[in-house]
Amino acid sequence: MTKPSLPDLLHAAVSAVGGTERPGQVTMAEAVAEAIDDNSHLLVQAGTGTGKSLGYLVPALAQGERVVVATATLALQRQLVERDLPRTVDALHPQLRRRPQFAMLKGRSNYLCLHRLHEGVPQDEEDGLFDPFEAAAPTSKLGQDLLRLRDWSDETETGDRDDLTPGVSDKAWAQVSVSSRECLGASKCAYGPECFAEAARERAKLADVVVTNHALLAIDAIEGAPVLPQHEVLIVDEAHELVSRVTGVATGELTPGQVNRAVRRAAKLVDEKTADQLQTAAEGFERVMELALPGRLEEIPEDLAYALMALRDAARAVITALGNTRDRAVQDEDAVRKQAMASVETVHGVAERITHGSEYDVVWYERHDRFGASLRVAPLTVSGLLREKLFTERSVVLASATLKLGGDFNGVGASLGLAPEGTKGDDLPVWKGIDVGSPFDYPKQGILYVAKHLSRPARDGERGDMLDELTELMQAAGGRTLGLFSSMRAAQQAAEELRTRIPELPILLQGEDTLGELIKNFAADPKTCLFGTLSLWQGVDVPGPSCQLVVMDKIPFPRPDDPLMSARQKAVEEAGGNGFMAVAATHAALLMAQGAGRLVRATGDRGVVAVLDPRLATARYGSYLKASLPDFWYTTDRNQVRKSLAAIDAASKTADV
Repeated sequence: MTKPSLPDLLHAAVSAVGGTERPGQVTMAEAVAEAIDDNSHLLVQAGTGTGKSLGYLVPALAQGERVVVATATLALQRQLVERDLPRTVDALHPQLRRRPQFAMLKGRSNYLCLHRLHEGVPQDEEDGLFDPFEAAAPTSKLGQDLLRLRDWSDETETGDRDDLTPGVSDKAWAQVSVSSRECLGASKCAYGPECFAEAARERAKLADVVVTNHALLAIDAIEGAPVLPQHEVLIVDEAHELVSRVTGVATGELTPGQVNRAVRRAAKLVDEKTADQLQTAAEGFERVMELALPGRLEEIPEDLAYALMALRDAARAVITALGNTRDRAVQDEDAVRKQAMASVETVHGVAERITHGSEYDVVWYERHDRFGASLRVAPLTVSGLLREKLFTERSVVLASATLKLGGDFNGVGASLGLAPEGTKGDDLPVWKGIDVGSPFDYPKQGILYVAKHLSRPARDGERGDMLDELTELMQAAGGRTLGLFSSMRAAQQAAEELRTRIPELPILLQGEDTLGELIKNFAADPKTCLFGTLSLWQGVDVPGPSCQLVVMDKIPFPRPDDPLMSARQKAVEEAGGNGFMAVAATHAALLMAQGAGRLVRATGDRGVVAVLDPRLATARYGSYLKASLPDFWYTTDRNQVRKSLAAIDAASKTADV
C-alpha cells in the first residue's frame, strides 16, 4: 500500500473542519514532517488565521509515533480535544487505515479527588478530618458550590474541573482536590480504582496523541518523576509562553502563613519536642519577614540565613518523625499524614534551596497588601534546563504567532537554550526557524500609528497628553477600542478619567467581572471599550467590528525593580552581551507582537494599532520592536489616523444596517 501524501491528508483534514487550505499551512505541515523525519527541531511562526493546529496535527498523526502536544491556554486544549482532533482523526482514518487515539492530561489538582469528597479534608487545627459539606452553610456560595460538586461527582466521566460549568471558586475546589504530594496513591487509597486522575493517566498511556499544558510539561522536565508517557514527538503550541511557565514551576516561595500551616498540620502527628522545634523556627522566620522590604537579595542577610537554617533543620526533623510514627487515634491518619508531609516538605525544600545558595538562583522579597511578605527564589535562566530536558530525546516543534522577534528566531531560541540558528557542535541541538506568514494582508488591513508628538512616559508620572490622545482616538473610532495598559493602575486611571470624558462610550475594566464575561460583552456591542493589562495582551479573540482600535499606553518593558528580570539583564551584561536588548527589549517585543495581534483576527477586519509612546518612533531600539510587529501600514500623522478611524467606523455602521 502506498503511503498517503501529506497534501492529500491535509486537504482531507481541512475539509473536515470546514476550513480553507492556506499556503502557509501547507509549508508548515511539510516543515513539521521534515523535522520529525530528521529527528531535528523546528521553531515555526504561523500568523493568526494560518490554521496552525492542523499544520502540526496532520504530519504528527501521519508519522505514527506517540505525540505530546503542550499548550498554554485552556481554550486551545479544549479546541484540540473537542474539535480539531476528533474531526481530523475521522478525516484521516480512510487514508491512514488506522484511527489514532487521543487524550487530555493535566496535573492532579485539576481532577476531583473522591477521597477528599467522601472522607473530608484534613483540618489544620484539630485531629482528623472535617466534612466541608457540613461545615459550610448550605445557603452560602461555598455551600452551594460544594453541593453542586457532590452532585456533579456522580455524573462526570472525567472529574476534570474544566468540564464543570459554570465553574466553582478556588476555595470550593480546594476542598475536593489534592496536589500530587498530598495524594495517598492509587494502591493505598480506598477510591483508587475509581480515581479520575489515575484514569486520565491510563488513557494517556494508551493514546497516540496526549494533549497537556506547559505547566505539566515543566513538572515532567524538572521533577525527574515522569508524569507524561514516553513520547517521540513534542509539539509546544503558544510556545512564546513556555519560558515564563517553566520559570513559574521552578519558582519556590515561603510565607509565614504557609509555614504556620505546616506547623499546625504536623503538630498532632509528631512528638512534642519535634513539633516545638518547628514552631520556634516558624516564629523566628515570621519575625524576620515582618521587617522584609521588597527587592532582590544579592546576598542572604544574616538574620534570614539563620531563620532559614532553623526552618530547614526543624522541617527535616519533622519529616523523619512523620515517617517513623503512627497514631491510630487520628481519623483517616494516612490522609492527614500525607497532607502534613507535603506541607513540611515544601517548607524544607525552599529553605534548603535558598540556604544552599546557587549562583543560578535569584532570591527576593515581595510584599502584597493583602497577603503580607513572601520570600521567593527562581532560576536566573531556564535555558540550560530546557536544552537538556526538552531537546535531547525527541523531536520538538515550537509553534506560535510570535516567535520571530526583531527579524529572526535567535532571541527566542536563546531563551530556550538553543545556539544561534545554523551553529554546529556535537552537543548542540539542530534546529531551524521558519515564518510561514499569515493569510491576512496586513498593510491593507491595519495601520500602526505611533503618537510621536506625545511626551515620553515617566515612571508612574501623570500622562495628561496621553489621555487626551486616547480620548480623541476612541471618539474617532466610535468606541470599538481594546486598551492594553502596562499596569493595572494605569488601566484603572484611564478608565476612571475616560468614563467621565466620554460617557457615551461604555468602558469595561479588567477585574470588574470575569475575563470571559468582559470579552463577551465587549464583542457584543461595537460602542463598548475594554481596558486591562497583561492577560488581555494575549487572551482576546474578537474578530469583526467590535475591535477596530487596539491602544498600547506605553512600550511594556519589565519594571526596573522586577528582581528576576533585572537579575537576568545584569547576567547577560556580565557575560559581555547587551542585557537591555536580550531581556527587556525581547520581553517588550513579545508582548507588543501579541498585543498587536488582537487587531486583525479575520480577513475582513480593518483597524488601527496605536502606540501612545513616542520611543517606538524615536529610540534606537524602536526598529527592533517594529520588526517584531505585523507588517501594518506605518504612520505618525495624527490627523491621518483620525480620518482612517472615522472612515472604518462609518463603513462598519453601514455594514451593520
